[in-house]
Amino acid sequence: MFHSLKQYAINSFYIHLNAQKKKLLHAHFWSYYFSNDFKNTGYNEVQRKAALDKAINWLLLAQQKTFPIPVVARNEAISLIPDKGFASYHLVNGWSSSYPETSGYIIYTLMLYALINDRKDIFTSVTECADWLLTIQKQSGGWQGGCIADNKPETVFNTAQIIRGLLLVHGYTNNEKYLHATIKAADWLCEVQHQDGYWKKNAFMNVPRVYDSYTDYPLLCVFHVTKNEKYRNAAIKNLNWIVEKKQHANGWFEDCDNTLKHNDRPILHTISYTIDGLLDCGTYLEDERYINAAKKAADALLNIFQKNNFLHGRYDKEWNGSEYMICTGCAQIAGVWLKLHKITANEAYLRAARKMNDMLLFIQSINDSVDINCRGAIPGSFPMWGRYEPFAFPNWAAKYFADSLMGEMDIKLK
Repeated sequence: MFHSLKQYAINSFYIHLNAQKKKLLHAHFWSYYFSNDFKNTGYNEVQRKAALDKAINWLLLAQQKTFPIPVVARNEAISLIPDKGFASYHLVNGWSSSYPETSGYIIYTLMLYALINDRKDIFTSVTECADWLLTIQKQSGGWQGGCIADNKPETVFNTAQIIRGLLLVHGYTNNEKYLHATIKAADWLCEVQHQDGYWKKNAFMNVPRVYDSYTDYPLLCVFHVTKNEKYRNAAIKNLNWIVEKKQHANGWFEDCDNTLKHNDRPILHTISYTIDGLLDCGTYLEDERYINAAKKAADALLNIFQKNNFLHGRYDKEWNGSEYMICTGCAQIAGVWLKLHKITANEAYLRAARKMNDMLLFIQSINDSVDINCRGAIPGSFPMWGRYEPFAFPNWAAKYFADSLMGEMDIKLK
C-alpha cells in the first residue's frame, strides 16, 4: 500500500510540472466527478469513424515510437536491432519499449482496418512487425512476456497472441515462414500444457488461469490451417477444464485474475479475455457448451451495465464491483456483446455495446487538447489514476477500442 501511494504521489508531482499533462489530469478529474457526459453522450456515425481513425493513427504512432534493441553478440560488441513492434505511452516515463504479445494481436486490428479503408501502407507496417516478431522468437518456439526491454522467458498467453498476427500475415503474403513460426509455437504450447488441460509451466506467475481460453483460439486457428488434430485437442482440453472446473453457476470464473493477491475479484480485462476466448472457440467448434458459458458471464455483465450504465474494474464471485473503470476491459466486453448480437440477433447486446463505446469515445476526446502522444489513445483506467495502468495509455486499450468500433460497423454493413 505504501509503495503504491508513493508511486502515485511521484507521478502526480511530475505531471503537474507539465502544463499540458496537468490540464489532462484535471480534465479527467472534472469529467469523472462532476459530469455524467461520459455515461450519457451519444455519438453519430461520422464521429465514430473519426474516433476509429484517431485510434488507428495512434497505434501507428506507437509503432514509430519504438526504439532499437541493444543486442550483445558473441564478440561482445553491441548492435542495435530495429524494433517494429508497438509501444505504450506513460505520462511520466514516456514511451515504453514494444510489447511482443500485444504487437501480435494489434496486427489483426490494423489489417482489418486496412482492408476496410484500402490502406496499403498499413499492410507494410504490419508485415514489418511480423518480420520483427520472427527475429525474437525463442528457440523453444515461444515468445517472451512483458515488453521487449524486460527480456523475460517465453510465456504461454503471450505466445498465443503472436500466433494470431502471424497467421493473418501468412494468409496475406502466402509466405511460409510465418506459418512455420506459428507451428513451432503451437507445438511448444502443446508440449508445456498440463495433462489436465491448463497451463502452469511457462504461464504468467506460473499458476493456471482461465483466461487461457484466449490461448485456445489461436491453437484452433493453427489447426484450421494445418489440420493437425493435436492443436484442436489441446484447445478443447483447456476449454473443458474451464467450463467444467472453474465457472460458477452465475457465470463468474475462478482463477481469472492476473495477480495472486486479488484472484478473488479479477479485473474486467481478464474476465473479458476469458469470455471472448470461449465465445470464439465455441463459434468455431459449433459447440453450444462454450458459447453458453461465454454468454452466461457476458449476460451477467450486461445486466450490471444496463442497471448502472457503468462497469467497475473488478468483480467478485457475486458480481459485486470494485475499483475504477478499466477502459480495456470495457472495450473488450463491448466487442463480446457485438459478437453475441450477431449470433442471437438480440438488440440489447447492440445497444449496450454502442453505449459502452459512447463512453470510450468521450474518454478518448478528453485527450484532444494535449500533445500528439495522447491524441487518439485510450487510458488504462478512467479516471487515469485508477489502479490498472495508472497515468498510462496502453496500446492494447486502443486496439480493443478500434476492434469494437469496427465490430459496430460490420453489423451496420450487414
